[in-house]
Amino acid sequence: MDGVTTTGVRAHARIAARADGRGGTVLPVLDGAGPLALRRVRSTGAEARVMVVGAMSGPLGGDRLALSASVAEGARLHVGSAAATIALPGQTGGEARYDVRLDVAEGAELHWLPEQLISAGGSDLYVATRAELAAGACLVLREEQVLGRAGEEPGRLTSRLTVRVAGRTVLDQELSCGPGAPGGWDGPAVLAGHRAVGQLVVVRPEFAEHPVQVQALGECAALIPLAGPAALVSAVAPDALRLRGLLDEARSLLAA
Repeated sequence: MDGVTTTGVRAHARIAARADGRGGTVLPVLDGAGPLALRRVRSTGAEARVMVVGAMSGPLGGDRLALSASVAEGARLHVGSAAATIALPGQTGGEARYDVRLDVAEGAELHWLPEQLISAGGSDLYVATRAELAAGACLVLREEQVLGRAGEEPGRLTSRLTVRVAGRTVLDQELSCGPGAPGGWDGPAVLAGHRAVGQLVVVRPEFAEHPVQVQALGECAALIPLAGPAALVSAVAPDALRLRGLLDEARSLLAA
């Protein structure tokens, strides 16, 4: 149930996309909730576009937010956000959770390209993104985290990303940063002093026959084939702007 409790906001926003039978995509479900307002924006061709707009501050300490998107066979959906999401301490304190669930059917395509998630000082957020794809589905997913605002130490941020294709897990990784995180998160094997980290996951059926090749994309990013029709780009950078540049270059390379 959505609403505000003494321990924070509970809200679940939902998107459903399906083919309209005329070469386009309709949105039978576009249901915002709490700080997650959803707006359909102008698009061209077969694709429907949705923007997530922050209706209030969040996630704050104690909040439990969820956002789910389902793309039916033959539909094309592009989801972005109007601004960065900022995790804040809030008045109730405690950990906030933000759960994202993506379901993409055979022959459907989803571009999930939100703006950065910023971990403000004193915040504590666990964010989990889970993508379930049928065989023959396509996905372009970008995830970016920035540790602290300008001149600020970060809060604690734990992020888990799971991608499954045809019932098989092709990626399941978790990163925890900030105060209270396991030791070494800021060391040379993880962030190496950088304050922005991101991933780009691209799933395309043609990768099963023609997998991408491992390659370094400069000093701070790498392209890695996954065990399935998928590829992963991991990158770190001093700031959000440079991180976005790295991931945009990778998208161009993968024609995503």
